[in-house]
Amino acid sequence: MSVANIKASPEGAIASWTGTRAAEHPPLRIISVFNRYALRGGEEEVFETEVEMLASRGCAVTPVSIRTVPPGGILAKAALGLQAIWSGEWHRRFTELLEKERPEVVHVHNSFPVMSPAIYHACQAAGVPVVQTLHNYRLVCPGSLFYRDGRVCEDCVKGGLYQGVLHGCYRNSCIQTAAVALMLGAHRAAGTWGEKIDRYIALTEFARQKFIEGGLPGDRISVKPNFLQVDPGLRQGSGKGAIFVGLLSEQKGILTLLDAWRRIRGDFPLRIIGEGPLLEEVRARKKEWALEGVSIEGRLSRTETISAIRQSQFLIFPSLWYECFPLTLIESFACGVPVISSQLGAMAEIVEEGRTGIFFRAGNAEDLSEKIMWARSHEEEMKAMSGVCRHEFLTKYTADQNFDQLMRIYIAAMLRKEAAIA
Repeated sequence: MSVANIKASPEGAIASWTGTRAAEHPPLRIISVFNRYALRGGEEEVFETEVEMLASRGCAVTPVSIRTVPPGGILAKAALGLQAIWSGEWHRRFTELLEKERPEVVHVHNSFPVMSPAIYHACQAAGVPVVQTLHNYRLVCPGSLFYRDGRVCEDCVKGGLYQGVLHGCYRNSCIQTAAVALMLGAHRAAGTWGEKIDRYIALTEFARQKFIEGGLPGDRISVKPNFLQVDPGLRQGSGKGAIFVGLLSEQKGILTLLDAWRRIRGDFPLRIIGEGPLLEEVRARKKEWALEGVSIEGRLSRTETISAIRQSQFLIFPSLWYECFPLTLIESFACGVPVISSQLGAMAEIVEEGRTGIFFRAGNAEDLSEKIMWARSHEEEMKAMSGVCRHEFLTKYTADQNFDQLMRIYIAAMLRKEAAIA
């Protein structure tokens, strides 16, 4: 599809990629990029799902990915830190790939740390537009979470990147955080974030505003949520018990959840699905507090996890950080399962009080226990929320809707690049 045709009829270009009409047009050529982390997470799942969605709708997608393995020694960590600033190898490799594939858009989900921002410069030199999804807050926070010492922290936005270095926010290391901060600062000065990326994707309006506060160009940040490629379907009945799905880590609020559970009378069941650094502590607290109704099930397959959500009365999402766009919430909505969530960041935008769930004060175990007890004793209200959750999914988070949104973003990026080159 030529830029000239898109410029003449942007809406027609979008329409040409929907339904059966996609087969009538040359495929849009896309390179989709993700520097994988050592541990698989939601970002990786979104990357893979989006590649699948685009390919299934007629686009010619070339996925490019590499997994980062954390180095062992100080010298190796220092070398990786330098590579995060600029990788000559990946600049060369990406230049060759652009020449071979001739993409119309490059969509980067993550370039940190191995690929580095060098790939954006390769795209700029080749005249290829770049779209960047902001899966976390790393471009304005070296630790990427806006979270430190058990609380939300925005010190790097308000006081400069050195704040993160002082506190060792990346991997609890001042040296490694300094490398990240140097990468961010160097590419701010070089104009990488302002000039080499044609369109950004924030997952919520809340996140978009945080990135604008951090200096990214607001007129080039579109909001597009995550989605599900496959609809799991509405659950049957009202479900039984509660469920937590996620990383067992401090910022996910798992300890707040356990503290709330010990305040609840009776043997109401809670399924905990996931693994992480606090797994042993979670097991120890379950034993110490005699939480007989709590089942710690570890990491399950996606199919098993969805099945577990469908069997639950409600899902608990007690996160202590802003989040960006948790897939767990969409999965819960798709199954018609209401959410009890901390009222913070992205959650406060995604969940609607009294319609798709109820809120509690982040980190407040007593407030959470009260909301759980309310949900247990108000079955009719929770059942009504189930239908609203399902409607929310169908109107906002399906693959078809997400595809249309993504096409609009790609077209905007292509038009900007054409204008810059002209």
